[in-house]
Amino acid sequence: MSVIDEVDVRALQENVEALRADPGPARATFAVGGSWQGGFRVTTRTGALTQGGERDETRIAKFEMSSDEPVAALGTDTAPTPAEFVLHALAGCYTVTIATHAALRGIELKGIGLELEADIDVRGSLGIGTSVRPGLQQIRIRVDLDAPEAGRSQLEELVSVVEGRSAIRDTLAHPVEVVTTLA
Repeated sequence: MSVIDEVDVRALQENVEALRADPGPARATFAVGGSWQGGFRVTTRTGALTQGGERDETRIAKFEMSSDEPVAALGTDTAPTPAEFVLHALAGCYTVTIATHAALRGIELKGIGLELEADIDVRGSLGIGTSVRPGLQQIRIRVDLDAPEAGRSQLEELVSVVEGRSAIRDTLAHPVEVVTTLA
């Protein structure tokens, strides 16, 4: 068994081959449920994970997340902002994608460092000026890979692969349908 950076490469390769043969288990649905905590605070809990048509109820309320706004934005600063959660999701996805593709390429990593920033103009959210988008304007990511045995070109290729394979980056970079209904 070949393990690189705590990733079982043989199991990863077997998983890739299994999904090539049967793509059904590759399809997943994530879920969270949220409840307002007053002011600008919300608490969400993980819901069931459905993978390949199989529903995993053990994830229901297994993890809890809260968000708020900073005092400067009239929040109480008790938790990260939704924008910071977007950056966290992107950082998490970059990490998984880097570790996966580094392991598949035999690149041993000593460390992954990420710095992310996002710009927003809240006038869009408040409806002030119709020309201002309510969403994030730009996200910048600085990737620092500590891989002493890999050359610069290998690391640049790895980052390029990540840009093309990160699910969260793809979600942010390309329009995705969001359907809202009132219960």
